[in-house]
Amino acid sequence: MNAVNPRRWWALVVLAAAQFMVIMDTSIIGVALPDMQRDLGFTQGSLQWVFNAYVIAFGGLLLLGGRLSDLFGARKIFTTGWVILTAGSVVAAAAGNAWVEILGRAVQGVGGALIAPAAMTLLMMLFGHNPRELGKAMALYGAAAPAGGTAGVFLGGVITQYLSWPWVFIIYIPIGLATLAAIPALLPATQGKRGSVDVLGAIAVTAGIALAVYTIVSAPEQSLTVTLIEGVGAAVLLGLFLVIQRSVREPLMPLKIWKTPGLASANLAMALLGAAWIPMWYFLNLYLQQVLGFGAFASGAALLPMTVAIMIFMIGITARLLGRFGAKPLIVLGLAVLAAGVLGLSLVRADGAFVADVLPASLIAAIGMSLAYIPAMMSAMSGARPEESGLASGIVNTTYQVGSALGLAVMTAIATSQGATELGDLLKLTDGFQAAFIGAGVVAAGGAVLTLVLMRRPRQAVQEGPEKETIPA
Repeated sequence: MNAVNPRRWWALVVLAAAQFMVIMDTSIIGVALPDMQRDLGFTQGSLQWVFNAYVIAFGGLLLLGGRLSDLFGARKIFTTGWVILTAGSVVAAAAGNAWVEILGRAVQGVGGALIAPAAMTLLMMLFGHNPRELGKAMALYGAAAPAGGTAGVFLGGVITQYLSWPWVFIIYIPIGLATLAAIPALLPATQGKRGSVDVLGAIAVTAGIALAVYTIVSAPEQSLTVTLIEGVGAAVLLGLFLVIQRSVREPLMPLKIWKTPGLASANLAMALLGAAWIPMWYFLNLYLQQVLGFGAFASGAALLPMTVAIMIFMIGITARLLGRFGAKPLIVLGLAVLAAGVLGLSLVRADGAFVADVLPASLIAAIGMSLAYIPAMMSAMSGARPEESGLASGIVNTTYQVGSALGLAVMTAIATSQGATELGDLLKLTDGFQAAFIGAGVVAAGGAVLTLVLMRRPRQAVQEGPEKETIPA
C-alpha cells in the first residue's frame, strides 16, 4: 500500500478541474455556434463538425488513452493531455476558416482522451487507501461533470456576447498552463509497466467512426453509390478493428469483456442516450438563436434551468433512487421521460416563446437525462472484475461519445432534408428543427423499449462509504 499523500485533497482539485474542463469543452461552444458559422464560413450542415471533431477524437481515443496511462504512467499521460488540449485551444481560437477550426477541435479531443482516463487512475491512487475518502472524492469528481456542463452553457453565452467566440477557447490556455504548473507539486509520480500499444486498433476504430459520421452527414448531398462506398469503407474499418482485437497480444479492447453480464445492454442504452440528448441540445441552441432571435448571452441563460436541473438531480436524487429501485427501472424511466421532453420540443413554433415552447419540455428532458445517465454508467461497470473496471469505464464513455456523434449526424441529415439550411426562412428552419427533435425523441423512446427488453436485473454489490450494500441492477 502506498503512503497516504498529504496533498491528496489539493490534488483532487486539479483532477476535478480536469473533469470540469473536459466536459465544459463539449458544452461551451454550443451558444457560440451561430457566430462561428458566420465568421468561419460553415454551412448549416457542416457546423456540427465543430462538435463532432472533438467528440470523435475524444471517444475514439479514450481506450488508447487508458492503455497509454497504464504503460507510461498516469501523471505523464495526464500532463501530455493538458499540453495537447492547450495547443488545440490555441489553434481553435486562432482559426480563420472552418477546416482549421475543425482541426483545433480534434486536437482538443485528443488531449481530453488522454486526460480523462489518467485522471481516474490518479484519483484511485490518491484515495484508494480509504473507502470513505474514496467515496467523497468520487462524488466531488463526479459532480465536476454536470458543473462543467452548466458552466459551459453560461460562460459560452457571456463570452460570446461580451467578447467574441474565440474567447471560448482562449480561456483554456491560462487554465492549461496553471494546471501544468501545479502537476509536479500535487500529483504523485507513477510508474508505467511493460507492454505494447495497439496503434493499428486505435487508428482503425477512430477512422471507422469518423468515416461513419461523415457518410451520414454527407449522404443528402451525394449519390447513393458514393454513400454506399463510404458506408462499406466505415464497416470495413470497424470490422478490421475487431479482427485486430482478436489477433494482437495486448488489444485495446479484449473482446472477452463483452461476456460481462449487463455490459452490452448498458452500453446500448448509453449510446442511444447520447444519440438523443446531444442532438436535442445542439438544435435547441440553434432554435433559440436562429428562430427566436436570442443573443448569445440570452441563449446561454435560457439553457441554464435545464443544466441546473441536471446537476441537482444527478447529485441529490438519482443516487437515492438507484439504491432503492436499481439501475434498470431508472434507465427505462429516464429514457422514456427524455423522449417525452424531446418530443415536446418538436412542437416549437416559428413565432414561439421561450416560456411556452422551450422551458417546460427542456426541463422534462433534463430530468430524463439525469435519471438515466448514472444508472447506465454504473450498470455498464458493475459486472466487470476489479482489474477490468478501467476498461469497462473506457468502453462505456466511448460508447456515449460515439452515440452522440452518430446521433447528431443522423439528426442533422434529417433536419437538412426538411429545410434547416434555409437561414432566412423561419418556417423552414423550424420545420427542420422539429424533424430533428422528433428523430431524437424516437431514439430515446426506442432506447427505453430496448433496455426494458434486453437488460437483465442481476444483483450486484456496490460500495458506499466504508460499508457495502447490495442493490438491484
